[in-house]
Amino acid sequence: MPPRKHQELLTAAIEREGEAQRRLIDGDVDGARAEFVAAADLYRQSWEAAHARAFGRLVGMLKASVLAGGGVPEARYARAALGDHDPESATASYAQALAALILGEDSDARMWAARMSAGDEAFARTGEAVAAIASHDSERYAAALAAVVHDFERRSRHLTGVAIADTALMLEALADRRGFRVAIVSPVLPAH
Repeated sequence: MPPRKHQELLTAAIEREGEAQRRLIDGDVDGARAEFVAAADLYRQSWEAAHARAFGRLVGMLKASVLAGGGVPEARYARAALGDHDPESATASYAQALAALILGEDSDARMWAARMSAGDEAFARTGEAVAAIASHDSERYAAALAAVVHDFERRSRHLTGVAIADTALMLEALADRRGFRVAIVSPVLPAH
């Protein structure tokens, strides 16, 4: 592929994800799901066309696939794609943690979530939420989700496709699969 093709694919993925978030917040669940499916596929294509350390594209693929209501094939894909990559990267650990959580491998999810703390504070907060879901600890999860949503509002970057909004919504979808979730309290996110 031409060198810039991966960037074009990434931009398209972010745009589709942003549109999916807008539709979800407007209550168009079916339309949002279709956009998330498209975004997940574009993230995967971007990963395949990019350099080997573009781990954020795998994270984007996993988030979008979870928000589309799926995730297992994408989690297996991410696991295989990450097999030979640097486990010290916080972003790679994020992808590994999500893949493990989606696949029901809770001890691995907790291990990778702990390694996410090597990234920035937002990564650490998300890692705490992932670990809480993997531990079936609803109180710990509620506190972690509140911190993620607070960070999202503080950054005020909603509806761009690269915000904390998709993280909070994805975490709620993953918690819901485990039988617990917290109603998100935010003026810019739908309550679940």
